[in-house]
Amino acid sequence: MSSATAPAPSAAVPAYLRIAEHLRSLIGSGELTPGEALFPERELSVAHQVSRMTARKALSVLESEGLIFRDATRGTFVAKPRLSLRVGSFSREVERSGGRAGAEVVWTREQPAGRTAAEAFGCSESEPVYVIQRLRRWDDEPVTVETTYYPAGLLPGFLDGELQGSLWDRLADYNIVLSTTTARVEVVTLDADVGPLLQARQGAPGLHMTRRTFDAAGRCVEYAQDVYRADRVALTIDRPLQDRVFDV
Repeated sequence: MSSATAPAPSAAVPAYLRIAEHLRSLIGSGELTPGEALFPERELSVAHQVSRMTARKALSVLESEGLIFRDATRGTFVAKPRLSLRVGSFSREVERSGGRAGAEVVWTREQPAGRTAAEAFGCSESEPVYVIQRLRRWDDEPVTVETTYYPAGLLPGFLDGELQGSLWDRLADYNIVLSTTTARVEVVTLDADVGPLLQARQGAPGLHMTRRTFDAAGRCVEYAQDVYRADRVALTIDRPLQDRVFDV
């Protein structure tokens, strides 16, 4: 394990930030690698001549940045780099990154669309929709909770089929050709419902994505509310400039 001791302190930088920067540099340089155990709080506090509370604060900074994670029984470890996702199929994006996508169905139901889904689909609020909530994993790590809506009349029997793989592949079984997806992303805090599913503390930072997916005929065939762990996922958005010319 690399040294827990940082270079000589600077009075202008708070001790917890100095410790965090030292550990950040060890992770960035590869001296500390993903999955490697990090220095215990006691060792950090002794090495830097600070209180354990200060050492804990330094670790909290790195945890909020997604550089480390804590296991209540085993200690603190260096995290894998964030999963980079483009807007689209979670399964395909994880596989593109070389990982293994997993899905656990939390619940399913058929219900009236209600105001929000009705606006997304352009239907009446009483129109039946299927709703599927799934916990999505990157390898074995939970990173997002998806709550996805589909028009029931368009997809008879959809809830009776396979729901643990790519739902876009399921749409293809109904001869639906997907064309466009739009998304809006907001920063949120993880609440008491989502936090435990994602194995994150309540109040931890999250990303909330609202998605609509359209078929080749321009119909909205999927409406989704996805909540991601902000410390484990980075969203990439590619947008063509449509041949517009900009002066730089």
